[in-house]
Amino acid sequence: MSQNLHDIKDEKVVLKEENKVSLEFVIPSTSDFFDGHFPEFKLLPAVAQFEVITRFSRKYFGTQRYVPNIKRIKFSAPILPDSKIKLDLEYKVEKGTVSFNMADSTDSAHVYSSGSFAVLPE
Repeated sequence: MSQNLHDIKDEKVVLKEENKVSLEFVIPSTSDFFDGHFPEFKLLPAVAQFEVITRFSRKYFGTQRYVPNIKRIKFSAPILPDSKIKLDLEYKVEKGTVSFNMADSTDSAHVYSSGSFAVLPE
């Protein structure tokens, strides 16, 4: 049985409301998300960032992992191994969208990525 090395087990819920959640977590340098992506300068690929975002959207809002439409997405800064991340998610049920902001947990002005995407309920 293969081990899932990009599992995030230690997310901390900082804020939880009906359709909002703020999480803090670390993606460790041992994560296979970093394998082969610039071996001399490891960083978290954009697709891995979006995988984490949709994973937590499903976990906290019950949305499907399938994303029919990305409304907007901006990758502003690289995420290095062992970075402390704060992820803010807001589910706008009436619009069928989730907006997100992924930033450094110690400096919220240092944004890694942000945007919104369409979702389908499970």
